[in-house]
Amino acid sequence: MPMLNLAPDELLTTTRSVRKRLDFSRPVEPDVIRDCLRVALQAPTGSNAQRWHFVVVTDAAKRQALGDLYRKGYALYRATPPDLGALAATNPARAATMERVITSSDYLAEHMHEAPVLLIPCIAGRTEGQPSIAQAALWGSIIPAAWSFMLAARARGLGTSWTTLHLFFEQEAAHLLGIPFEKITQVALIPVAYTKGTDFSPAPREPLEQVLHWDAW
Repeated sequence: MPMLNLAPDELLTTTRSVRKRLDFSRPVEPDVIRDCLRVALQAPTGSNAQRWHFVVVTDAAKRQALGDLYRKGYALYRATPPDLGALAATNPARAATMERVITSSDYLAEHMHEAPVLLIPCIAGRTEGQPSIAQAALWGSIIPAAWSFMLAARARGLGTSWTTLHLFFEQEAAHLLGIPFEKITQVALIPVAYTKGTDFSPAPREPLEQVLHWDAW
């Protein structure tokens, strides 16, 4: 698989949630997914305890079922939409960006099952009833690996999107895929597809000085 000619900083600043530019008509080769996962396995892990698992879903019926679960979760999320009018009154640029994000998120929810690959990163253990330090250790171990997968995918011309709304129905997803719910935590549902074009730009972000705190808040 040919790699895109991206310098490290360009890779890091142009890997983002891809929704409307996912090419649902083009299959993704299993070996490409395996290559991306081999990269992900090199991510740092808390306490040097690599308890990660990755569930790759390509079966059409299971993708449809996961898409349905995601849409149920998305409906719960969209039940309380942001007040774009109030936001536009104080920050028109932010409101315009948010409106585009909502539109593209609606699109992805509608088409989630059409992504040729759905990836669910998982980690051994559960967080229910755990103190925040224990939860941080669990999430902080698997999330860097998932992000490494997404970077590796971008370098190979693939687009991804970090989503979590199927976790409203995590136990149903576990039953669908045979994941032992009592022992394994699902972290995200990541659609994976080749992108329509590979030219992505850095996203609008707050100026560094607005978010930087040095030695004190």
